[in-house]
Parts: sequence; C-alpha cells; structure tokens
Amino acid sequence: MSEDEMMANEAGARWPKRPALETGPFGRCPRCGEGHIFTGFLTVRDHCEVCGLDYSFADPADGPAVFVQLFACVPGVIFIVMLEIMARPGLWVHLAVGVPVLILTTVLPLRPIKGWLVAAQYTHKAQEAGTADLWARLHNSGKDDRPVR
Repeated sequence: MSEDEMMANEAGARWPKRPALETGPFGRCPRCGEGHIFTGFLTVRDHCEVCGLDYSFADPADGPAVFVQLFACVPGVIFIVMLEIMARPGLWVHLAVGVPVLILTTVLPLRPIKGWLVAAQYTHKAQEAGTADLWARLHNSGKDDRPVR
C-alpha cells in the first residue's frame, strides 16, 4: 500500500485508509474500523478504545438533524398528508400509522448519519477556519495522523 493509503498514530501503528461510508454509519472508528464512536445512542466517546483516536475533533452539531429533516421527515409527512387526502381515515388511524412512521423516519437514521458525519470530519480533515492550532494540540506534535487528500 502507498503512504496515502495508510494512516499511523503517534505510536507508529498503521491502519489502511477507510472511507467514511465504510465506518461511520456502522458506528465504527474512522481510523481503525474496529473501535466504537458512540457510548450510547448518540453520545460520542472521548476516544477509540482500540486505536486511541481522540474524538474531540468530532462536532457534527445539527448536521444529523438537518439531514433527517431533509431526507426522512419530508417523505413521512407527505405520506401522512397523502393518506388523509386519499382515504380520509379517522384520527385514530393517523395516530396509529403516522406517529410510528414519523418516529421510524426521524429517530432511526440519526445514529448512522451522525457516525458518517464524524467519520467524514476525520477522513476529510474538516475543521473550522482558524482551528489548525487545535488540531496540532490534539495530535501532540503539529503533525496529524489523518490522510492527506
């Protein structure tokens, strides 16, 4: 493997470069692919228990909620509105069908999307403008271990 296809940590351990879609949606560490990103449903760990990657760089903020609203809530609401227009069911049908549809289309995608965003931040070296010093402190040397694109 070429140098661009490998990543190393401070101790010199090496891992193959992994795409964000390969690790993030499954809640796996973006560096080693074996550790976990989350401690609970949406709580990001402090670091990977396998390779020690510090997750303090991870800040997906409202990104997962925005993606869920754009890609999941809209079809769910359209389904409920179309059900009303086409069948005019009673309120109990809307509660029995609509509420589970909205819960399934909003809550279930949050974890995979958040994992993907955390992994993408790592893979693509995403950072706020002016935070290069923070990355240097997080990686103890000024030289980080993330792949260069």
